[in-house]
Amino acid sequence: MRFCSSSLPLMGRVAGPNSFLGRSGGVNCLQKFAIRTTSGYDDCKFADGNLQACNFRIVDLSHNTFGHLFRVTTFGESHGVAIGCVVDGCPPQLALTAEEIQRDLDRRRPGTSRFTTQRQEPDAVKILSGVMAHPDTGVQVTTGTPIGLLIENTDQRSKDYSDIKDKFRPGHADFTYEAKYGLRDYRGGGRSSARETAMRVAAGAIARKVVPGMTVRAALVQMGPHKIDRAKWDWDEVDRNPFFCPDKDKAAFFADYLDGIRKSGSSIGAVIEVVAEGVPAGLGAPIYAKLDGDIAAALMSINAVKGVEIGAGFEAATLTGEENADEMRMGNHGPMFTSNHAGGILGGISTGQPVVARFAVKPTSSILSPRRTVDRNGGDTDILTKGRHDPCVGIRAVPVGEAMVACVLADHYLRHRGQVGM
Repeated sequence: MRFCSSSLPLMGRVAGPNSFLGRSGGVNCLQKFAIRTTSGYDDCKFADGNLQACNFRIVDLSHNTFGHLFRVTTFGESHGVAIGCVVDGCPPQLALTAEEIQRDLDRRRPGTSRFTTQRQEPDAVKILSGVMAHPDTGVQVTTGTPIGLLIENTDQRSKDYSDIKDKFRPGHADFTYEAKYGLRDYRGGGRSSARETAMRVAAGAIARKVVPGMTVRAALVQMGPHKIDRAKWDWDEVDRNPFFCPDKDKAAFFADYLDGIRKSGSSIGAVIEVVAEGVPAGLGAPIYAKLDGDIAAALMSINAVKGVEIGAGFEAATLTGEENADEMRMGNHGPMFTSNHAGGILGGISTGQPVVARFAVKPTSSILSPRRTVDRNGGDTDILTKGRHDPCVGIRAVPVGEAMVACVLADHYLRHRGQVGM
């Protein structure tokens, strides 16, 4: 299997006995790196048991990248040296500074109130590549090349996890990571930690610049069983309280409610609503590239998210056809909708209305209450998780949800522009 490398091109054709698949073991090489032939192994030509030519496509097995034209790859662990990301496909000549990215990161940063983890991380972002001062204006702009971003970890306390290094936390990814990889990073969860989402927020700050006139905002609309009063929704209130809650009165209630949860050593879940305005009609595609499908996948990829709905979501099942269908009338600038049960998406394609999505975040799995579990040796045991944890991780998921929706919309905007123009 000479020259059999994981850094093979994404698509192409190999031919000849001296190709990078080598003179022997070609099929093994295909299997090793999950190269999928365009029509199965029948599309490959063999001579004397050796692979001579084959049309192939490599399937990504790492799954640390999302997006098609606007692509984001994240790296790093909760207790590693640093976390980072590479944003590829960003158009050139967009004004971009570290300070702009930092504003979004500061909204997600830990330790900003008693209602979040007390881990003190400044989350100071560095732009490593992909920007330069414009030769005419002097303004720092994107160059169209990959944008590298880095955040150093400064306040890890791995010793807090030494007592649980051989135990699986119920409700956590400990067991599944061990089952898949044969080991796990018990120090804060490694890649399964919500620490990774800081880089999504950084990427989202760039994505917001891609779609002209688009704004993406989110708010916490439910904590535990307690929902906001939508008649009191005030976007200006979101940044005035530590919960990103648009209802001033409910925010005051959440403070007392979460204090009780926090002091008991437990945790609670939440529901976040994301609203993207200024989204042009036509983004998305039928069937396998639906805009709502990609938004749902992006939001489901956030740590601790267990459910996503678009527009009326599950409530649509309770409506009649007359109630659910968003009626239309002609306005001064084209068709207008009298309601938005569809959440701004029909047939997988944006309508021009606000795109609305909600996602449910489960309670933090790391709690102070003793729980029954098993250890790596197969024995029954109990576990009590120490360390610093969010009593409601849904709070800091608000800017993360914004970022993921912004990245998906930026990606679809570029895909639409590439297919049909703008």
